[in-house]
Amino acid sequence: MSLPLKIAWRYLVSRKGHQAVNIISIVAVCGVVVATAALVCVLSVFNGFRGLIMGRLAMLDPQVAITATVGKTIADADSVINAISGIPGVQRAMPVLEDQALAVYAQFQMPVRLKGVPDDYNTMNDMDSLMVDGQWMLNDQVSRYAVAGVGPALTLHVRPDYIGMVRLYAPQRQGRINLANPMGAFRQDSLFVSGIFQLQQNSYDADMIYVPLEAARQLFDYDRQATQIELRLTAQANEATVMHELQQRLGSGYTIKNRLMQQREAYRLVNVEKWMAFLLLAFILVIATFNVISTLSLLIIEKSQSIATLRALGANDSQVSRIFVMQGWLITLCGAVAGIVLGLCLCLCQQHFGWIKISGDPANMIVSAYPVQVQWTDVLVTLALVAAVGLLTSVVTALIMRRRLNANTNNNQ
Repeated sequence: MSLPLKIAWRYLVSRKGHQAVNIISIVAVCGVVVATAALVCVLSVFNGFRGLIMGRLAMLDPQVAITATVGKTIADADSVINAISGIPGVQRAMPVLEDQALAVYAQFQMPVRLKGVPDDYNTMNDMDSLMVDGQWMLNDQVSRYAVAGVGPALTLHVRPDYIGMVRLYAPQRQGRINLANPMGAFRQDSLFVSGIFQLQQNSYDADMIYVPLEAARQLFDYDRQATQIELRLTAQANEATVMHELQQRLGSGYTIKNRLMQQREAYRLVNVEKWMAFLLLAFILVIATFNVISTLSLLIIEKSQSIATLRALGANDSQVSRIFVMQGWLITLCGAVAGIVLGLCLCLCQQHFGWIKISGDPANMIVSAYPVQVQWTDVLVTLALVAAVGLLTSVVTALIMRRRLNANTNNNQ
């Protein structure tokens, strides 16, 4: 250990001559500790919310989705499925057709997103676990059925055990419109409701209705087209490798997306909120370092005789300045380490015990306590930020020390 560092450590742990300096030193360290711990906790909470949102969306979003790069639909979905069926890692591939329609039940109506899927679509995801009323069923020997989100079910006042059928309307894609018969401009179909699902995510619950793929193609006037081909991979499959192989085999006319790419906007929004909170807390951390600068300024004044003694023993101005620069680093780094440890402990306690609850009705929420997920990249970013702030503190301390030494030199002359 170098001499400036030894002296700086001695100044840090020893009791100061004036009580005010002791109090300000403790406040300075505590300020860095609290700000650093807050950074770790807040970033971990945002990670928890992001993981929660993505986990819920993953219950319905496919692992990999194939869409047309140009245009709305894939012209021949069956041929695309045949082309990718031999790719290692692909377990299932299903065509789906999604478009806007109007749903009418009794005197109630609302625009909905209609998604036509195969009958066994529930084997691709966790749809069965999301059913809150009825069951997943699109076809039987009697009729065809629809599975509605909780939003359409409430708006249309429809239940699985109701006898009435939901009427679906979609504009004609082809042909001329007869102004004398406006309803002739729409294609229509009617289905019973077999079940109601709830994901607790507005993007699905608000207006989504699942119908048989054949019914959707008939309503939207399509033959073999699909707006998307959804894939389920095997447990051992490498997602990036499979996506690369899919792109190589299908070419540039198709876009391959994983779950993260499918929910890019939601992911981006959570990240923007996370790093905005990071910047605000970083600003608070910078303000907290002013206490460190104040502590060092008072310490320089208190140690004037010690500084004079060191200079009399042969220490030059650079060595004396490094003592207080080192002490600024020590205060900042000690506060950073203690803050990170404190933040990690608080996150682990919240993760295991859920002490801090989310206000609201627990029956209407996915979780009752704030979710927490610690990522080491966030810890490293926080540590880097504190180190940068410590560097700023050291630079300011060096400037103050040099002015002090130059003033003493001029007075002695």
